[in-house]
Amino acid sequence: MNIAIIGYGRMGHIIEEVARERGHNIVCTIDVGEEGKFASTEFASADVAIEFSIPTAAVGNIAASLAAGIPVVCGTTGWHDRLDEVKSLVAQHGKAAMYATNFSVGVNLFWAVNRYTTRLMSRFAQYRPQVTETHHIHKLDHPSGTAITTAEQMIAADGRLTRWEESEIPLAEDVLNVRYRRDGEVPGIHTVSWRSAEDTIELTHTAHSRRGFALGAVLSAEWLAGRPAALYAISDMFNEIIPEQ
Repeated sequence: MNIAIIGYGRMGHIIEEVARERGHNIVCTIDVGEEGKFASTEFASADVAIEFSIPTAAVGNIAASLAAGIPVVCGTTGWHDRLDEVKSLVAQHGKAAMYATNFSVGVNLFWAVNRYTTRLMSRFAQYRPQVTETHHIHKLDHPSGTAITTAEQMIAADGRLTRWEESEIPLAEDVLNVRYRRDGEVPGIHTVSWRSAEDTIELTHTAHSRRGFALGAVLSAEWLAGRPAALYAISDMFNEIIPEQ
């Protein structure tokens, strides 16, 4: 499969490495200041593009890829308040796109376990849930998209919760507390905890490197290529692999 990479920083280079290991060709890379490459014959030869850039550039990159007739997997977070705009672009250009707050296979398994655990824990009123995320100091948005998705899934699974808030202090019982930390070069740690006066139960996903995100993005590109035009979430792919019970 021919892949174009949009955003050729640290993640872009790791995606290139993983894609080549899986037998794919990298036909075009586009970084900041190279937007003219969207009109190149190299970009046009791609079966799918993988985008990892910054929040302010993501929607423009998605639009340029779709306008060129190339389906796109977007791993950038911090822009999902513009999903309706991207849905319109998908419909306008007739090409598929996929987004996720986290493409890691491990994180998506973590989410599946967490949804089940949250439904179970909702029966025990003495436990208060909390979400904590830690990332490297270069990450601009907070809380992380992964933490937000985790919180939204927990609210859907636990009828006691009505919303989440970013806070360092305890909140009302119907509010899920989300905390963030920035530390060194940490790739990503997400912990869900349920605390009572007697004990604490914790579920944690720790990323050891960025390769997990890159592998998930390449797997998603393999899944997306040739799909009908629609805006897909990564859950659409994982629901085929691990259907909800």
